Amino acid sequence: MKLRTNLLLANFAGIGVLLICLFVSYSKMLLSIEQLYWLSSVTAGIGLLSFILQHLLTRPLENSIARITQQTKRIAEGDFHTEVPSIGPLEFKILAQQFNEMSHKLKESFDSLYSSESARRELIANVSHDLRTPLASIQSFVEALEDEVIKDEETFQRYLHTIRLETRRLGGLIQDLFELSSMEAQGETFAPQPYHVDEILIGTLESFSLHLEEKRLKVEIEMPDKLPAANMMPAQIKRVLSNLLQNAIQYSPVGGKIVLSASRLNESFLNISVADEGEGMEAAETSRIFERFYRVDKSRSKSSGGAGLGLAIAKSIVGLHGGEIGVRSSVGEGSCFWFTLPIYSNPKI
Repeated sequence: MKLRTNLLLANFAGIGVLLICLFVSYSKMLLSIEQLYWLSSVTAGIGLLSFILQHLLTRPLENSIARITQQTKRIAEGDFHTEVPSIGPLEFKILAQQFNEMSHKLKESFDSLYSSESARRELIANVSHDLRTPLASIQSFVEALEDEVIKDEETFQRYLHTIRLETRRLGGLIQDLFELSSMEAQGETFAPQPYHVDEILIGTLESFSLHLEEKRLKVEIEMPDKLPAANMMPAQIKRVLSNLLQNAIQYSPVGGKIVLSASRLNESFLNISVADEGEGMEAAETSRIFERFYRVDKSRSKSSGGAGLGLAIAKSIVGLHGGEIGVRSSVGEGSCFWFTLPIYSNPKI
């Protein structure tokens, strides 16, 4: 039964009870016939006026309910780009506002679900590609060795070396996947300690000294004389810096320059950056560079980089420390990867 019908029935019932009371009063000689006529006329007039006012006042309510019902059907059909106008009494305006908030939250939830599903499909496709390629290579070389088509020792050893490299590549990919999933599931104990950034920079540079010499790259370190210690897990932060430095070496031109810098961002954080003179990236690439398996090289060739997990792991590590990571890059002007770390504060002081 509609709201207006319920209100009309309630109004009829009230007027009916009032008229019955008037007739009972007349039958008991409490009212004269003139008073009965007068009061009955007044009651009928008030009832008619009440019907008119009720019709006018309930129309906005019906319109509001009808709009909410219509938008609810659209949401049920999967259309979340809808809003209910804020009209009618205060209670209905509040209801419309809450309905719109619910619609927006549902839209965000479904957009997030759709994005997660797309990312899952892309992840499966990328994992399949990066596993299938080395497996196919290993299989072909093993079959060649089994068929004894390789006679000379040099080719035989070269095949074994290739199989060893592909096996290591598979092992590294699986280890990266394990570490990434472990960090995202918070399966690793977070036990930071005060550590100075300059020690991390020097230790990382020593690890890449041969790679730097091979490409004749110049390295500059920019940092103040006094820099407070950061609250970090040194081994994890060294992995972040190693990944950024490895990318800088890979994409730098021969004889180019790499700049490592560390500075105090504010009272709470330090900023560490690695800048190169490579080809740079477009804005669309910088917005996705930290996604799992995303690589600037669309061919995904082995010579141009790893599986595309390094920066995703770096982002997880920095996020675990409470910092942020990002990149500034333009085509033809190189790239500058940066991340922040919280400054160590002694709670005893």
